[in-house]
Amino acid sequence: EADGSSFPSGGLRATFEARGYTTWDCTSPAFLKKDALGVTLCIPTAFCSYGGEALDKKTPLLRSMEAIDKQAVRIFHLFGNTAVKRVIPSVGPEQEYFLVDREKYLQRKDLIYTGRTLFGAMPPKGQEMDDHYYGVIRERVGAFMKELNEELWKLGVAAKTQHNEVAPAQHELAAIYTKANLAVDHNQIVMETMKKVASRRGLACLLHEKPFQGVNGSGKHNNWSLTSDTGINMLEPGVTPHENIQFLLVLACIMKAVDVHADLLRQSAAVPGNDYRLGAQEAPPAIISIFVGEQIEDVIDQLCSTGSATHSKMGGTLRTGVTTLPDFDKDATDRNRTSPFAFTNNKFEFRMVGSSDSISSANVVLNTIVAEAFKEAADILEASDDFPTAVHDLIKKLLSEHRRIIFNGNGYTEEWVQEAERRGLPNLKCMVDSIPSLVTEKAVKLFGDFGVYTRSELYARAEIEYETYAKSVLVEARTMSDMAGKQIIPAVIKYTTVLAESINQVKAVGPIDVSVQMDLLKKASKLLKEVNSTMNKLSKLVDQIETHPEGRDRAVFCREKLVPAMEKLREPVDELEMLVDKDMWPMPSYGDLIFEV
Repeated sequence: EADGSSFPSGGLRATFEARGYTTWDCTSPAFLKKDALGVTLCIPTAFCSYGGEALDKKTPLLRSMEAIDKQAVRIFHLFGNTAVKRVIPSVGPEQEYFLVDREKYLQRKDLIYTGRTLFGAMPPKGQEMDDHYYGVIRERVGAFMKELNEELWKLGVAAKTQHNEVAPAQHELAAIYTKANLAVDHNQIVMETMKKVASRRGLACLLHEKPFQGVNGSGKHNNWSLTSDTGINMLEPGVTPHENIQFLLVLACIMKAVDVHADLLRQSAAVPGNDYRLGAQEAPPAIISIFVGEQIEDVIDQLCSTGSATHSKMGGTLRTGVTTLPDFDKDATDRNRTSPFAFTNNKFEFRMVGSSDSISSANVVLNTIVAEAFKEAADILEASDDFPTAVHDLIKKLLSEHRRIIFNGNGYTEEWVQEAERRGLPNLKCMVDSIPSLVTEKAVKLFGDFGVYTRSELYARAEIEYETYAKSVLVEARTMSDMAGKQIIPAVIKYTTVLAESINQVKAVGPIDVSVQMDLLKKASKLLKEVNSTMNKLSKLVDQIETHPEGRDRAVFCREKLVPAMEKLREPVDELEMLVDKDMWPMPSYGDLIFEV
């Protein structure tokens, strides 16, 4: 029994209604964790309120796994594979993160309170040389990675890869594929263990989606597939995809699911930090589309245009031209790093999830929307007297109707934004815009039909999302005002005072040109005034927060008023950082943080 009202409930529980229940998810093994508290038995649990409403992220995930299991088994049986009794959604998450020196981290109130730098001018060098990605891992970071792996292995989490990512001080870890609920639990353990091990080694692990402006932010790629208890991957196209009818039906159903419920898939990756990352030439755009590659797109085109597919593009052989290097098989298609939902040979990679977020929501949506598409397909095919003709016609119909969701090009271009609009694809640019998709009648019916969320659970989650966004932005705004008023303005006053005294001292010596010093003093004073003015405007907006009711109204106010005011305050501060003597600047710079690890 736990306190159900202290947990975020979105109005499901009043303050005086305290009772809640936990129960062991026995499909996710218990484990022992040793730390400063001693040895603790950790039991992966589901959590519900006294009325039975799910207050957690595990219960809906398990419900969605049962939903897709049931419908996917029907698809297998339609093709005569009656030995299949169970289908399991499998997930392999990749986790990106930053490591910075802990002493420097503790000198930055923005990092402590919000997880990201609210101020900061770019150093002379960022990531433009591309020399960090897959580069040599620094000794200090390597020692962290080694200890992290060992700690994860003790907890039953098999870490598979580790390397430097694109931005300086950015790295990545990927855990080995496993069933969805275990993968979600493991990812939570990974994030917690990263922070713990970093602290031991005098480092700080940053999981925010955009800890530093001007360099790439962090996400986690959610690799998702469906595997039967007999070992068959439903997303394996085989050597000749055009002949693999079951794969083509599964692909067509997934296309339909993503097209019909693109808004929900986008919302599943909505956290405040992701607003600074999605579509910023470093992560997928906020427009949902599917990349399938040249080989599969060619098969789709054949089916849509002629009604039948007679061939599949082959990869061929890649010849290196070096006698000491072997020739090797070439894939039939390239990859696309700008696609939010990319087919990568035998799985789909959902690339939008934020680095700090749980991967549960994304997989709840994926499992449920595909379960719906499978059910609708199975209902039609099971009622047919001529299965070969019916399945052929259904595949062609689904591919033709949902062809618009396929996009293999560059998702970063403005042309794609315009093309997506022409196709009628939704473009939910920020978290606040995406939240309403949770409570549409379409969503209520979808999740209700499969017992994943009740109407009240969906409305509660929408309220929690609005509340989370508003609280996150409010903390950032207050932190900015605090730092500007208590650290930055005093530092600039000190600098301008020293500069003015220096000018007077130089003038006293004789007729010496002090125009450079005067220009610096005037520029710094002008920017100081701007900082004070924008800080006061931001503070006044923060004071208005209580006049806006909690929920959507407050979240919209934060998005439309506070966020622009914060951006205005940042501009003169970052410019001042480039003027003020480094010894007088009150916090470590970007260069100190990302290059001195």
